[in-house]
Amino acid sequence: MIDLAHAMRIALAAALEASDLVMHVQKSGFAVDYKAADDPVTRADRESNALLCDRLGAAFPGVPLVAEESDPHAYAGFAASDAAWFIDPLDGTREFVAGNGEFAVMIGLARAGRAVLGVIVAPAWNRAFAGIVDDGAWEVRRDGSKVPIHVSGRTSLQGASIVVSRSRTPSRLGALLSGNSSSTVVVHGSSGLKAALVATGTHDVYFQRAPAGMRWDACASEALVEAAGGTCSTLDGARIDYASGELVNSRGLLASNGLLHEKVIEALRAG
Repeated sequence: MIDLAHAMRIALAAALEASDLVMHVQKSGFAVDYKAADDPVTRADRESNALLCDRLGAAFPGVPLVAEESDPHAYAGFAASDAAWFIDPLDGTREFVAGNGEFAVMIGLARAGRAVLGVIVAPAWNRAFAGIVDDGAWEVRRDGSKVPIHVSGRTSLQGASIVVSRSRTPSRLGALLSGNSSSTVVVHGSSGLKAALVATGTHDVYFQRAPAGMRWDACASEALVEAAGGTCSTLDGARIDYASGELVNSRGLLASNGLLHEKVIEALRAG
């Protein structure tokens, strides 16, 4: 059994190290390749991936490392494991390339198919967030001190702050805003940063239409939001099963302060 407090310390240290690497690459220059159309990748993605897999692999031998830039053969059979790490070495590569600061290093741990631990570091913001479900969530300063974070207490969609993707504005946004004209919508890069902004109470809701990225985009996000008192699910309200073997978030992603979760689902369903 993995000790979650110990795992969080290891994951946070690895993510901070990877964060420094990412910023060094951005400052020193890099080329942009494409895995597919509109899917950029840089040496920052690859080098961060290698670093994180090395650190977590050494600390937790035998635990699968489901990492975006790894060969899928490296984590084949992860669904049969009691626990697995889900790693996005550079979430928001488009924003990294654009230089707007909206990118993150993300590490999530799932146990028995459920997200239980999340670490999200924003290199350009020099901010780090970590959470353990049922234990708490914190912003962690470089000196190691932790400040508790919590989702907002808003109970009405009227006036709610909704954060959505900068590159893929949800097609169902109109349905959510119908009848809630005083709600505000903010576009932002990086699924992890959007989740962190919900976890800190900066925004009330984050949702993304299907497909909403991959499991490595969701695990750390879900754990952090739920550790901060919120709720994360598919757009139809189902729990995400990290032991299903599926990697695509094919049913969308919704993160909220919890108090608005069912209201958002109902609004989307009605639309």
